Parts: sequence; C-alpha cells; structure tokens
Amino acid sequence: MRGLKAADRVTIGHAEVLDDSHEDLGTRPLKRGRQVDEYLSDGTDAWWEPRFVMHGFRYAKITGIADLTADDIVCTVYHSVMRRTGWFETSNALVNRLHENTLWSMRSNFMSIPTDCPQRDERVGWTADIAVFSPTALYLYDVSTFLANWLEDVSFEQEKNGTVPFYIPYVKLGIWADPAAIGVWGDAAVLVPWAVYMATGDRGVLEANYQLATRWVDEVNGYLSPDGVWDRRPDYPIGQLGDWLDPMAPPDSPDQAMTAKELVVTAFHVHSLRLVAKMAGILGHADDETEYLHRAEHVAEGFRARFIGADGLMSSDTQCAYMLAIMFDLVDASTRDRFGERLVQLVRQADGKIGTGFAGTPYILPALTATGHYDEAYGLFMSTKCPSWLYAVTMGATTTWERWDSMLPDGRMNPGSMTSFNHYALGSVNDWAHAVIGGLAPLEPAWRTILVAPHPGGGLTHASSKHETPYGEASCAWTVEDGVMTVDITVPHGTTAVVRLLGDEERKLDGGEYRLSVTL
Repeated sequence: MRGLKAADRVTIGHAEVLDDSHEDLGTRPLKRGRQVDEYLSDGTDAWWEPRFVMHGFRYAKITGIADLTADDIVCTVYHSVMRRTGWFETSNALVNRLHENTLWSMRSNFMSIPTDCPQRDERVGWTADIAVFSPTALYLYDVSTFLANWLEDVSFEQEKNGTVPFYIPYVKLGIWADPAAIGVWGDAAVLVPWAVYMATGDRGVLEANYQLATRWVDEVNGYLSPDGVWDRRPDYPIGQLGDWLDPMAPPDSPDQAMTAKELVVTAFHVHSLRLVAKMAGILGHADDETEYLHRAEHVAEGFRARFIGADGLMSSDTQCAYMLAIMFDLVDASTRDRFGERLVQLVRQADGKIGTGFAGTPYILPALTATGHYDEAYGLFMSTKCPSWLYAVTMGATTTWERWDSMLPDGRMNPGSMTSFNHYALGSVNDWAHAVIGGLAPLEPAWRTILVAPHPGGGLTHASSKHETPYGEASCAWTVEDGVMTVDITVPHGTTAVVRLLGDEERKLDGGEYRLSVTL
C-alpha cells in the first residue's frame, strides 16, 4: 500500500464471477459469506495480507487506493501440503482445461479438510462430495494421510447409532441441525476408506475405519423394509437427498431429482455392504464377510423386485437408475446388456446431454463403456451443450462448478440460492478419463496390478496419463496416425501390467518400458 495517509481505508472485495451486468462483483452466490478485507492505513507504505482467513475468488475489487498496478498485487495459492502424483493430457484443449479445472477445485478445497467450496458461507467437509471424488483425488495427489486424518474426524463425529453427519467436522446449522442417515452422504464411511486402500494397499486404513464402516451399514439395516429396500424416511426435514443436483431439478429444490431417492440409496447400500464384506475378508473377519455378503444379496434382490418392472424397464426410467444397476452389479449379464442399450437410448433422447447429479455422475461414463458403448460415452464427455462437463469450459470456467448450469448460457448466474463456481464433485469424471482415455487404472490395491487399456475416441489423436504409484511411475501415452495406434508404456518394477489394446490380444508385462503398435 503506497501513498496512503493516516486513517485512509482500503477495501478489497472478492468473488468468483461478475454480476449479471458484468460491471461489479457477483456476490449473491456467497450467501452470508463476506469476502471483504478492510485495511486502515497508519500513513506508512506497507504490504497487506489477511491472516486467519482465505478467500475463494477469481475477481477482486479494490477501492480506496489510487495508481494501483499489477506489480502491486500478489495472489497466493493456499492449500494443505500435497504431493502431485497424477498427470493427464490430450490433443483436445477443452478436455485439458476441464482436467486443469478439476485440479484447481481440488487444491482450493483441500484445506485441512476436504471442503465443498472455498468461498461462500459453508466451506465444510460435505461427505457426499468426497465420497464420489476420492478416487480422482487419490490419483492426482498423494492425499492418503490427508483423508485418513479426516476419517478420524468422521469416526469422532459418528453418532452412537451409526449415523454419519452430513459434513465433517459437524456443527449444527439450520435444517442440518439434526443428523440423519442419508444415503450416499453416509456411505462416505465406506467409500473413502476403500478408495484410500485401493490407492495405497494400506490395510491399516481398513483396520482404523472398520468400525466406522460397519456401524454405518448396520444402522441402515434398521431402515430397510422386509424386502430389503431402503424406503423408510429418516427423521430429517426433506428426507433423502438422492441424486442431488440432477440438472432437471428446480433451481431451489436440488433434491428433486428424476430418479427415485429410495432407488438411489438402496443401490448405494448394496455397494457399501459388498465393500464392507471385502474389508472383513481382508482383515480376517470371516463371519462378518459372510453376513455382509448375505445382506447385500438380500438388498439387491429387493432392488430388482421393487425397481424393475414387468416391461423390463426401471421404475425410474432415467440415466441414473440404469447406470447404478450396471455399475453396482445389481442385475444379471443379459439384463445388464439390455440396460446398457436403454441407457444409450436415454442419452440420445436427451440430445447427448448429461442427466445425472452428484450420485450418478461418477458412474455414467463407466456404465456406458462397461457395456461396450464407447462412442456414446465419448459423445457425452465431449459435448459442449448445457448441461455437460465441457459446457462450463466453453463459458470460461477455471474451476469445476457445483451445478451443471451455475452460469446460464446468456452469462447470468443460476437463480438458485445455492450456486457455486468451485466444487470438485462433478470433476469425478476424471477417474473415467484417466482409465479410458489415458489408459491407466489399478486392478489391485496399491496398483500392484495395473490395467493399461487406452481406448481412443472423440476425435482425439493423442493422450497420456501418468501416476506415481507406491511402486514407482506408471504411464501410458498413445498416438493415432494413419489408422495405427502407437502406445508407450512404463510399468513400475514389482508390478504387472495387464494390457488390452483394440484389435490385439491381452498381454501381461512386467516392470520396464515398452512400445506397442496396433492397427485400428
């Protein structure tokens, strides 16, 4: 601060976007948050940097000082210390920007705890956000100890009956003042420890969180109807949250998704039960493993009986419903294939646009590719229509938005009271991008066995993915030219790569560097 007299006041306001007139800061999304610093000068030149606070912003408005230049301003990036472990790049600039946006949203929100947003009057550790994003986070950065530390907070905050509060650490706020068993959100007690285990192979994280996970699924058991469906409403003002922020939900009712909430939470409960059974088996709890597998099958049978009609369609004829049935292995092989075809039909009927919220988005592209529909998956991923991942990029986004349409096509902010331009949850799509476009995914915990299976599409001519595994660097880089795909692969010593390339037989590679070529 230069040229100020004693008692001169400088005000610095912060916001993610400009208002609808594009002439001032867009502060409405901040709700009760007040991202304003005030500096009272003592008449001497000085640097000002706020303490005990951080701001999530893209734009700043500075008043009270003249002759300000860019050299007078330094923006500092704040986040917990994290070592970068994952990289991804393609021939498409929009896809690269989408990935970069995810990185920025993760950095913005990994500040001591995994927060939902860094700007408005929340900045709390919402459980569903990290439940769906943790595999992507663990690919991009070594956040295993970061998440293990947060899971200690989850265990501390877990209610005696097993309820996992909506966000951790937990403070009673408004309609969130009384914790209730909420599917997907509470399932973070299972999904996050499992994601850390898959990334690191650390049995200790399973041991430390086994009681957390079992208490959660045991509590939900008390809310199931005799047929196994979770349809008993929790003691909570709006009940389950379901496929939160489905793009068809009204702006001020983000829980009013097209997919029945009991379908969503029942599917996630089956998934959690099966993961808890795996945890039990790894930890040597054989009786628990048998019990949780039995319970999972009972709930899965109830899911099929309740939600699949005599016409073979789901009771909620939505992208989310079919995708959950496919990805959580809730149907047999023939039904799975049929559901894949129906999912494709629904995507086409939606003009190639996304139709899922927080619960469904991480799984829709994997469901399409798992049933062989790579063209449709790429079409959905590469779309720039609203809603889509790349729509936000075309609108100038530099971080991942909370809503598909946080900004409307005409440049105005979404009219909903809950609109953020920096949430990482929808960035969970990058887990699919790393595996299918980049070609890298773990088949065993700690990446002891690595799947190398790049599948070109979407007009991409090259892509690369790299991850620092516990055994060392694994990488896959491919190019397509004149109908030939050339793939460069690095396999860490001590691991095995299972390589599946289009038009080529499966092969296994030990540690080393390889170049393979196949004719497409």
